[in-house]
Amino acid sequence: MTLTTPADTPPREGRRPALGLRPDVRNLSLLGVLAVLVLVGGLTRPAEFLAASNLQLVLTQASVIGVVTVGMTFVITGGGIDLSVGAVVALASVWATTLATQEFGFAGILFTAVVVGLGCGLVNGLLVAYGGMVPFIATLAMLASARGLALQITEGRTQIVTVSSVLDLGLPDSYLLGIPPLVLVFAAVTAAGWLLLNRTTFGRRTVAVGGNPEAARLAGIDVRRQRLLLYLLSGLCCGIAAFLLIVLSGSGQNTNGNLYELDAIAAAIIGGTLLSGGRGTIAGSVLGVLVFTTITNLFALNNLQSDVQQIAKGAIIVAAVLVQHRTARDPR
Repeated sequence: MTLTTPADTPPREGRRPALGLRPDVRNLSLLGVLAVLVLVGGLTRPAEFLAASNLQLVLTQASVIGVVTVGMTFVITGGGIDLSVGAVVALASVWATTLATQEFGFAGILFTAVVVGLGCGLVNGLLVAYGGMVPFIATLAMLASARGLALQITEGRTQIVTVSSVLDLGLPDSYLLGIPPLVLVFAAVTAAGWLLLNRTTFGRRTVAVGGNPEAARLAGIDVRRQRLLLYLLSGLCCGIAAFLLIVLSGSGQNTNGNLYELDAIAAAIIGGTLLSGGRGTIAGSVLGVLVFTTITNLFALNNLQSDVQQIAKGAIIVAAVLVQHRTARDPR
């Protein structure tokens, strides 16, 4: 048995893809939604929304949650879920900004953030793949543990970054052709994720494990090892996102990454990643991130309540999942 279908190619005849649309049509639809949001921003707050500084801000904010969403897309495609991503980002950010870590400068902060993310991903992967725990329970336990440890490290205080080489990355002087470094990192992670999911055996194995674990096992795929690697990848993305957040905020806080799990799952779902696994799209997930980040920016510029913003996000998630269920039940 060979596995040759890339993650973003249309499924075999007789099955409709997630959201009932071909990947190219679905992505064009998301681009259309994004265009409408830009139009709304241009009409309601033209001076503020269309300013170059605001567009740079939107892309920069999208970069942090976008990197997390890339990892989440892999996990969901592989048939899992990771509720701990926000807490892991918080833990990695505070561990990387302790005074002891900052003594090692730029490399120490980056190294610590990535290692903490990988460590949490390793624990999640071992619990799910080799411990037999349900992903929801295992990652929920990690969420609680990581948040608690982050609070213990900071004792509720904000840890200020004093390493100039880290802080300089957030200044306009470090922009390359007007593009913030954080956006360039996000673009690199997105490109690497797309290639990994669509052009490698790792991506094909991920789709196979998420679609039918037993068939994947019979095809010679080490399902447990694949699931472990997926959670390691998610942890790596959380570590990178934590470093980006440190650059963006200039500090480490135990409240960092709040509700990132909601935003990452929502972006992946509306982008076309099937919640039950077996199908994922990095391009769609990135567009989903941009849609949600633009919505957040519009709410802020128009002085709308943040609770209304969360209600809107929740409604979008419910609508996307309902459409996915309708597609699964009506395969015409």
